[in-house]
Amino acid sequence: MHAFSRWMALAALLGGVAARADQNDLQIAKLGNPGPGVENFSDKANRNFQAFARAMSASLTSVNLMPPETLGHAAFNISAELSVVSLPSSIVIPTEGAQPGTVLVPSFHIRKGLPFSVELGGRVGWVEKSRLVAATGEVKWAVNEGFTYLPDIGVRGHVTKLMGAQDLSLTSAGLDAGIGKQFPLGGMVTLTPYGGLDFTFVSARSELIDFDQTRPYNESLGNGSADALANTSAYTRLKFSDNMTQRIYGGVRFIGGVLQLGAELSFTRLGQAPESDLPGSESSSLPTVVTFNTSLGLDF
Repeated sequence: MHAFSRWMALAALLGGVAARADQNDLQIAKLGNPGPGVENFSDKANRNFQAFARAMSASLTSVNLMPPETLGHAAFNISAELSVVSLPSSIVIPTEGAQPGTVLVPSFHIRKGLPFSVELGGRVGWVEKSRLVAATGEVKWAVNEGFTYLPDIGVRGHVTKLMGAQDLSLTSAGLDAGIGKQFPLGGMVTLTPYGGLDFTFVSARSELIDFDQTRPYNESLGNGSADALANTSAYTRLKFSDNMTQRIYGGVRFIGGVLQLGAELSFTRLGQAPESDLPGSESSSLPTVVTFNTSLGLDF
């Protein structure tokens, strides 16, 4: 019996550790209560949600780390990547801990070349000090590549889904066009500078959020009663068609044999958002998200 009690205590302890939120996990309620007619109503809540969703999307999608040329139909590439994201202080990032000014996003990236200058890729990234994971799928087509005196030109479509965020569903989809040129440095060594423009569309929605953190647990169960639903609300859903960001990027890739090194700098404009949720509110420009990215990979 004593042994059973010890195992139960250990299980409870491990369960408590697993449930504990990390510093950069999200607490969406910090964006403010958008529900009218309550004491803690914020007329900037939906604006905060829109600005945060665009900034979060930029943090997870501001990386290419590959020039427009493809790998070739028989080749593939695996890379370890790291993004250093500078987050604007003027946008509320509702983390459990203090709002970070910079966040690291390490990721694993795999790409496979296909015939007709087509390439498929997948990336899985993790936001440091959190349980947030971003999964990306992409397809690239080189419109022009491999000519001696002409640059390589390619287009890439990508979709990213954020996972592990409580009360939040966030999806980004985009299309970018890039240009670059590979320069041989001797033998199997090449250097490829590149750049491009990426248009990303953001969709986000929240679950029904309880803004009364002092509510007793038995009352929160409520079974649909008015007491359980009081002071709860959801943010206005963001649609792809109304939320576009623009990213300009430039980088360089070095290949020596099978080893690949890359570095890239991105600037993402988040567009405009209303100053408040009140009717007739004027719009203002949101700040820019700056990201520095590096990669270490192998080409086969």
